[in-house]
Amino acid sequence: MVVRIGINPITWTNDDLPSLGGDTPLEVCLSETRQAGYSGTEMGGKFPRRADELGPILARHELVLVSGWYDGRLHERDVDAEWQAVLPHLTLLRDLGSKHVVYADTSGRSEGDLFAPISKRPRLTEEEWPEYGRKLTALARRMQDFGVGMAFHHHMGTFVETEAEIDRLMEVTGREVGLLFDSGHCVFSGGDPVGLLDRHVGRVVHVHCKDSRKEVLERARAMDESFMQAVLDGVFTVPGDGFIAFPALLKILHSAGYSGWLVVEAEQDPAKAHPLTYAAMGFENLSRMAEHAGFAVAS
Repeated sequence: MVVRIGINPITWTNDDLPSLGGDTPLEVCLSETRQAGYSGTEMGGKFPRRADELGPILARHELVLVSGWYDGRLHERDVDAEWQAVLPHLTLLRDLGSKHVVYADTSGRSEGDLFAPISKRPRLTEEEWPEYGRKLTALARRMQDFGVGMAFHHHMGTFVETEAEIDRLMEVTGREVGLLFDSGHCVFSGGDPVGLLDRHVGRVVHVHCKDSRKEVLERARAMDESFMQAVLDGVFTVPGDGFIAFPALLKILHSAGYSGWLVVEAEQDPAKAHPLTYAAMGFENLSRMAEHAGFAVAS
């Protein structure tokens, strides 16, 4: 089984909080991505939004476009409106060869307050879940027909955050809705990444690899801190530098025949966590653990 290892540019620059690496040029992000060993990158806010512009830039750095985050609003919109809103993003991804879009529904997410306590987030009522599942499946089917599948991102601060909410999402949606498994968001929400992945590995189409520093995580949850404050405090790090059981996760993926991307996405303060140092550490650790689990890592 072959996997490819990519990275998200949030290692260098955080689009939500530009004070974290906001002055780092795109060329530095991409050159250091390749220097650290990665063959692909996800989209970032500094990336050109035209395929004829971005394609040559990536080619110059010998990188491919893995995927790109989209702030969904399907809970607030009907399927047709959401489709029209996401179509330019999907077109860019498709034209540059990406197979999945990172889709997170951020409807009502703390009204844009990055430093809202983690307890203040939107939730779906039991009555809302079936209709939301119908809409999401319809949207994912359109994406699939277009050529870019949905990788639904469970995420802190949204109404699909906890294990129970991910279980419910999988229950009310069709297989067109692929799951983006994120180890870091799972543990931050109080979940068990090994158990979650074991239950839903058959729906996983994309993987974000975050590790976590246990002491920071426990303090953030106990004090009901904000997600962003926890990031600033160092809640996340690259695989192999925290307490998450990546060998067990990788074995589950290998046993299920997973052959997609493993993406290091470990947002930290670049002033505290030197981006190239941590990017290289993440690539080395994840490559070693993936090979030990039985994967071949493509260059």
